Amino acid sequence: MKHTNSEKIQQALRKKFINKGVKIVAPETVYFFKDTRIGKNVTIEPYVVFGSKVIIDSNSTIKSFSHLEKVKIGKNVSVGPFARLRPGTIIKNGSRIGNFVEIKKSNIGKNSKVNHLSYIGDTLIGNNVNIGAGTITCNYDGKKKYKTKIKNNVFVGSNTSLVAPVTLNEKSNIGASSVITKSVPKNSLALTRAKQIEIKNYKRK
Repeated sequence: MKHTNSEKIQQALRKKFINKGVKIVAPETVYFFKDTRIGKNVTIEPYVVFGSKVIIDSNSTIKSFSHLEKVKIGKNVSVGPFARLRPGTIIKNGSRIGNFVEIKKSNIGKNSKVNHLSYIGDTLIGNNVNIGAGTITCNYDGKKKYKTKIKNNVFVGSNTSLVAPVTLNEKSNIGASSVITKSVPKNSLALTRAKQIEIKNYKRK
């Protein structure tokens, strides 16, 4: 069976990384770009696709079905599965990017977590930040894109919308299901939630 030129290039790239100590699970399913740079003791799981200008430092793991393009990943980082890292993204040492997370043109600080089902765009995230499941940075108003700043040691509850431009200052906490439209002072709790109402003996018409 004849191999196309692109297949030969992929085979050569896979072999190069394996020889450098990169663990590639099911190598035939992983696609590299010619300028991909990977450090020592990195694990690449099946069905990962690398676009151009991806740099991964040592001891990191890229889990299955993730797509990366023009990103820089630090040491001891976990990405995926099913993560999409778009151009301009930097993930610093020890951080975790989980399943079905999309990050675009953002900087994620050390030991921070964006674990589930979130969109982070045009955002600066500090160190030791937790982003709850379903969090969205609302960075586009239909005409312009705006930045979100999340400083060190911030906790963002699940299903939160951060309407940029907005800043969450150090050690602030955001209650789940909040829509945040104003900057939040440090060491404070912000939440926007309608009061729950129960109607007794309710019957659908």
